[in-house]
Amino acid sequence: MRSLEALLLLLLAGGTEAFRICAFNAQRLTLAKVAKEQVMDTLVQILVRCDIMVLQEVVDSSPSTITLLLRELKRIDSSRSYSFLNSSLLGRSTYKEMYVYIFRSDKTQVLNSYQFNDTDDLFAREPFVVQFTLPSKILPSLVLVPLHTTPKDVEKELNALYNVFLDVSQRWQSEDVILLGDFNADCASLTKKRLNSLLLRTEAGFHWVIPDGEDTTVRASTHCTYDRIVVHGQSCQSLLKAAAAFDFPSHFKLTEEEALSISDHYPVEVELNLAAPSIKSLSLTTLLLLSLLSPQLGQVI
Repeated sequence: MRSLEALLLLLLAGGTEAFRICAFNAQRLTLAKVAKEQVMDTLVQILVRCDIMVLQEVVDSSPSTITLLLRELKRIDSSRSYSFLNSSLLGRSTYKEMYVYIFRSDKTQVLNSYQFNDTDDLFAREPFVVQFTLPSKILPSLVLVPLHTTPKDVEKELNALYNVFLDVSQRWQSEDVILLGDFNADCASLTKKRLNSLLLRTEAGFHWVIPDGEDTTVRASTHCTYDRIVVHGQSCQSLLKAAAAFDFPSHFKLTEEEALSISDHYPVEVELNLAAPSIKSLSLTTLLLLSLLSPQLGQVI
């Protein structure tokens, strides 16, 4: 290393830590599905990228599917600890599914959780709300509110999600909330005009971090932003580092057919900065000394 600039770049690169929160419609996740080797391998590679993953469309009434997933996750990533928390089975008909949180218990813990009391039956699958700890001085805790809408009631459910946000913020006195999941918020399910009239669009403070127009679907024949992440709260938004859909077929070099055996959706994810760059901890005096010593540093480093 020959210059002060290189040293400063090293300091900047070494001091930033990210926390990744993901949501994934795993498309009718059952024990029979995860028992397939390729499906299991890909799911685990997706899960290991996330500090918290919210799975949707888990349709197994027993814990066997998630238990098997966690066993494999711990086998390939034994340096970390993983836990899970699931909702009850939700749905208006014989078809029911769960929300399941899989999280790194060495980095985060559950503080509170509750199933939203949907007395007016506004949701096909009412949110299962969880408050997690965060290893951040700026934001020590964060609330996650997942929703998998039914396509025929997208607008109604997403407007009702605003009421869930109000309920959460009053219950736990927290404005730092992330709403996430398969909202079906695009294409035939929700036109652009109806999307922009949603309360989560018109009320102040909500930041939609997955851009409109970003494809979250696996099939080449579709291009829809169904899956979304919406961030609320100044502290939470101040920590935003990145957000995107994760194109797992390209990343893992899968054919469309192979990818569809996993899901017809991409996961969506958001990264939060947990630590300021190390350079901020250096005093002004230290920076001036480094600047003055730059020629000498170039000779001895």
